[in-house]
Amino acid sequence: MDSGTFPVSPYQKILFCTDFSENADYAFNFAVDAAVRRPGCTLYLLHVIPESDAQFWKTYIYEVDGIDEKAKQDIDEKINLDYRPRVPAGVDFEVEIRVGKDYQVILEFAEERDIDVIIIGRQGRGGLQKALFGNVTEKVARKAPCAVLIIPMDFQKKHPR
Repeated sequence: MDSGTFPVSPYQKILFCTDFSENADYAFNFAVDAAVRRPGCTLYLLHVIPESDAQFWKTYIYEVDGIDEKAKQDIDEKINLDYRPRVPAGVDFEVEIRVGKDYQVILEFAEERDIDVIIIGRQGRGGLQKALFGNVTEKVARKAPCAVLIIPMDFQKKHPR
């Protein structure tokens, strides 16, 4: 085998979880790298809208026309600008947006799709989100039915792009 070719990997389903934070954005590089090294694999991007946020927005759905559609458009736009352009041609890339308790939704998705590896960052945006996302990462790592690659924020500082 020459150094530019990788053997076919038995790990063909890669799940990348994002909260659209800087660290998640950096972790996506690892997900793309893993997908490129596994010809024929599927790279899933999963964004979970926390149930509490969804409940908050539902109270306004009937008062403001199209609020849920606007939120979906904003998420789709973020994915189209920040993630899709970084996926090389030939990589099967699927996007899933779900509502629920973040770590539970991630674990359910991994079970449903028989995911081989989950790639997730370890810190979110603000102080509270950092604590929550760190907690999500910990729960996913402990309960996942597959391998989990955790990308800490400090790693980005050591290895900037």
